Amino acid sequence: MRQYIRYIVPILIPLIIILLPASAFPVEGLTVIQQRVIAIFLLAALCWVLEPIPIYATSVVIIVLELLLLSNKGFFLFRAEEGEPHFGELLNYSDIMATFASPIIMLFLGGFFLAMAATKYRLDVNLARVLLKPFGNQPKYVMFGLMLITAIFSMFMSNTATTAMMLSILAPVIALFGAKDPGKIAFALCIPVAANIGGIGTPIGTPPNAIALKYLTGENLITFGEWMFFGVPFVAVLLVFAWFLINALYPAQQEKIELSIKGKFLKTPKAITVYVTFALTIILWLMGSTHGMNSYTVALIPVAVFSLTGIINKEDLKKISWDVLWLVSGGIALGLALDQTGLAKLMVHSIPFDSYSPYVVLLGAAALCLLMANFMSHTATANLLMPIMAALGTSMASLVPLGGEITLILVVTFAASLGMSLPISTPPNALAHATGHVESNQMARVGVIIGVVGVALSFAMIWLLHLIDHI
Repeated sequence: MRQYIRYIVPILIPLIIILLPASAFPVEGLTVIQQRVIAIFLLAALCWVLEPIPIYATSVVIIVLELLLLSNKGFFLFRAEEGEPHFGELLNYSDIMATFASPIIMLFLGGFFLAMAATKYRLDVNLARVLLKPFGNQPKYVMFGLMLITAIFSMFMSNTATTAMMLSILAPVIALFGAKDPGKIAFALCIPVAANIGGIGTPIGTPPNAIALKYLTGENLITFGEWMFFGVPFVAVLLVFAWFLINALYPAQQEKIELSIKGKFLKTPKAITVYVTFALTIILWLMGSTHGMNSYTVALIPVAVFSLTGIINKEDLKKISWDVLWLVSGGIALGLALDQTGLAKLMVHSIPFDSYSPYVVLLGAAALCLLMANFMSHTATANLLMPIMAALGTSMASLVPLGGEITLILVVTFAASLGMSLPISTPPNALAHATGHVESNQMARVGVIIGVVGVALSFAMIWLLHLIDHI
């Protein structure tokens, strides 16, 4: 029976929402179009939680339903009531379709090209080999080196790909630990933790960051360099805390370990092109205010260079994580519908948030996001919450002294990436659990503490930066 519920509930509840009269909703002034958006939102939420279909497929369904039910070029029966006072404004079909080619998608595409080229020409493995040398052979320091390198890679590569690579490097080392040596748990656990934390450091590190950028525009605009100015110190502090925590909970009994990573930097013309393009792209991202190009424009430079030189060929294109791009585009489309139909503002204004302390609102939003991110995709969590938080941030006057909309969005974004308590929370966690060296309760023990401390740290750092900004 349970397996049927996964399929029936996501269809049945949105269908009921569409068929109900507007008077059945506790919100005044709800239009037919907004009612349809509620149904699509619930469909997305239920499909992302219950996963009756792949989560990227849910995003495609969202966009198609919006085109059919909400757009000015949708099915004619769904546009029959247009012009009636309670029908609402239809969305432009081209705006909905444009979510597949949003600047956010281009930013991620550029990141994927960089990561693929780095892996193909062994830049990642060779950097790991060089960067690990200074950390010696004491387990706790080697582990810190591994966490640092994993976090750095995760800022520019997929967290999943980084974890898979680092765990493969670690496999022979973990095998050297005794059967009951806690160090085995520590080494297997430190990689996914560092990958999850490291992804917060840059806008392309993880999809929730890119989704947040969609709402950080105008006065709240954050450039690639400004994000790193805040994100990298956050990652550094939380990474050190995570290292201390894992060492305290699972101290290694073995006194020395040897990491043997073979390889050397390639010196072929294509490899050198990869090195130069990788470095140049990052420099251009960091110096956005100097050259005038935004991060989205810069992201297409490696796409052009690697395509032109054949570094990334048509076979490599098949390996791009198109599912992630589709998932993000579905979230952008959902946010577009909530914003342009006015539903997000209507929902926020229907609840007296201004009567609550802004600290309570911030804490509640972060706690909700952290809880959801532990049980469902981080990207899906950000997709669902971000448009509502953006509307809430602009409408709450009491949030202005604490940074307003930008504070709320950043806290929620960071909370989305800090959901790492379970094997199902993130792909890096699943990969680490699959090694057989980490049990679910051990992962939860570390994940819950890091999640709570990480949210508290994000509050402290945002408050500190806001305070410095007003001195």
